[in-house]
Amino acid sequence: MSGYRQVPAPSSRLPTGIPYIIANEAAERFSFYGMRAILVVFMTQYLLDAQGSAAPMNEAEARGWYHLFISAVYFMPLLGALLADGLLGKYRTIILLSLVYSVGHLALAVDHTRLGLALGLGLIAVGSGGIKPCVSAHLGDQFGAGNRHLLPQAFGWFYFAVNLGAFVSMLLTPWLMRAHGAAVAFALPGLLMGVATLIFYAGRYRFVHVPPAGGRFLRQLCGAEGLRVLSRLGAVYLCVAVFWSLFDQTGSAWVLQARHMDRSVFGLEILPAQLQALNPLLVMLLIPLFAYGIYPALERVWRLTELRKIALGMFVAVAAFAVSSGIQLQIDRGFSPSIGWQMLAYLLLTAAEVMVSVTCLEFSYTQAPRAMKSFVMAFFMLSIAAGNLFTSAVNFIIEGGDGQRLAGVDYYLFFTGLMFLAAVLCSLLARWYRAQTCLQDGVPAALARE
Repeated sequence: MSGYRQVPAPSSRLPTGIPYIIANEAAERFSFYGMRAILVVFMTQYLLDAQGSAAPMNEAEARGWYHLFISAVYFMPLLGALLADGLLGKYRTIILLSLVYSVGHLALAVDHTRLGLALGLGLIAVGSGGIKPCVSAHLGDQFGAGNRHLLPQAFGWFYFAVNLGAFVSMLLTPWLMRAHGAAVAFALPGLLMGVATLIFYAGRYRFVHVPPAGGRFLRQLCGAEGLRVLSRLGAVYLCVAVFWSLFDQTGSAWVLQARHMDRSVFGLEILPAQLQALNPLLVMLLIPLFAYGIYPALERVWRLTELRKIALGMFVAVAAFAVSSGIQLQIDRGFSPSIGWQMLAYLLLTAAEVMVSVTCLEFSYTQAPRAMKSFVMAFFMLSIAAGNLFTSAVNFIIEGGDGQRLAGVDYYLFFTGLMFLAAVLCSLLARWYRAQTCLQDGVPAALARE
């Protein structure tokens, strides 16, 4: 770590390394979402056997591979956190796993057999999942007591970069696949991952490099303080897992629902899957609106702590699924409701995402002990995996039954009610949770009653 700053400089301005982190995130998310957008199409249409002949998967097998890959991505943050907090530090972990990530993209671009697919997805899961908790924790490491007030804005722009990369890549890579084939379509995300790595490397002297805690990390993780933090945050993340169980159904239940709706908008027919592009677009519009408009307005009449923002977002998610429940009720009764109603549901759910997900990133960082920053970020990301596993289990139970359980609107009402209960629980947590902001400059903030 010689030659690198290890503590934030006293300053009330934005840290100089933040633009490099945000630009890196935009390029990396382009690479991930661009690859993910074409993955199922590749497996069902472009996959080859060892002799170079077409050998596509059927839809069920492709879905199995796809969800196995996504699950691995959200479990791998634990590996990255252990490397970052215990052995290598965040910066070196990010550089190392970014190289692994890039090789995974290369494997997908040059080898279109099942071997290339397995190798590519395995390396991308390790690289993408491994850097997830490290990059967001590394962003938080740049702040000290003097510029702590800028941390929410920094995490907001970080999340904006995520969605900017996702939005552009979700439009571009499917077109490249159709126009130029799988090799070119997978090569572009690989190229962007290389760019992301170079951007991050270029900022090395602008960053604060917090050394790995080594044995202190394990002692803190297994000690009274670490277990207390994880148990308290675990209650919050249990509520957040319910949010993700709803949110990620935009790629499944809401797509299937859209097939039964009137999808004509200004004379153009929207494909059921195309509505998903609304989410990153709306995120980019709503983040500055919340940061500079809605939050300051609410703050004048009601003190907005992090947990209050999260709880409020959960109630908005209830409203989003209530709209989708109303849509399904109309479908069950034989009508053809307008796709505009699902657009309204997307608007509400994306507003909820801004309040829940962006705030959780900041909250997870500030509540984590100094030696456990990446690990707590990984712990938060496990809530995404848990929410998706719960939704999968519910659907498996439905499929294994007589087909009458949670059919039609009952399915949506079930998740709406579950989200309402989680929102109420989170509201109660916000009343008693006692937060302590812990930054890397060694100056702990005063305890604040949430």
